[in-house]
Amino acid sequence: MKSNHIVCAILMFGVLVAITAPHLINIALQDKNSTYETSNEEFTTSTEYNADLAAAIPVSNEKVTVVEEEVKEETEPLEEETNVPTQEVLPDPVVYDGLTMDELTAKLNRSLHSNLSGTGYYYAKYALDYGVDPYIAVAISLHETGCNSSCSNAVKQYNNVGGLYSGGGLIRFSTLEEGIKSYINNLKRNYYDYGLTTLEQINTKYASSSTWASQVNRYLNKVKAA
Repeated sequence: MKSNHIVCAILMFGVLVAITAPHLINIALQDKNSTYETSNEEFTTSTEYNADLAAAIPVSNEKVTVVEEEVKEETEPLEEETNVPTQEVLPDPVVYDGLTMDELTAKLNRSLHSNLSGTGYYYAKYALDYGVDPYIAVAISLHETGCNSSCSNAVKQYNNVGGLYSGGGLIRFSTLEEGIKSYINNLKRNYYDYGLTTLEQINTKYASSSTWASQVNRYLNKVKAA
């Protein structure tokens, strides 16, 4: 009798489960769809919010454009400052006989050989400094030293380019530049300062030979023609 009751109870429970199960499953699916829709609403809300932010972007671009224009205006003066006018290059001044210093030096060097080779600048510089004719200064040196070909021992051993004596002997100079400077200074102090500026006038005091001036004039003509 009891077993019949148990069987009946089990059958009734099965029937109940069969009836209610579809309903429970439907409720669960509705809850899931509801959650998904809620998530979609949140997503839609988030998308709308992002669209609002995107709408604000043009304002940011306008600000960037303004900054670029301001930077361009600040740099324009710098471009104007770089347009510095080119300075005019002036020619070298004429120093003697229509020649510039470089040209005069080159002219004198064409007559100076052996140990005096390349010393034209010293003759030009100190002759102009002391107011002496540079052609005459070179011509006298060529006559006194023989440096038109091979220089004398006065030049080679003493750097004496003008036959300068003191105490009965040749004066020794430490360098050729010093010897040339002292020689031209001697012409200035002992001859030019006394109005003796031509070879004929210098001859009366510089040398005892009456033909000295004519001999030096041959060198002078060569120097001028070089």
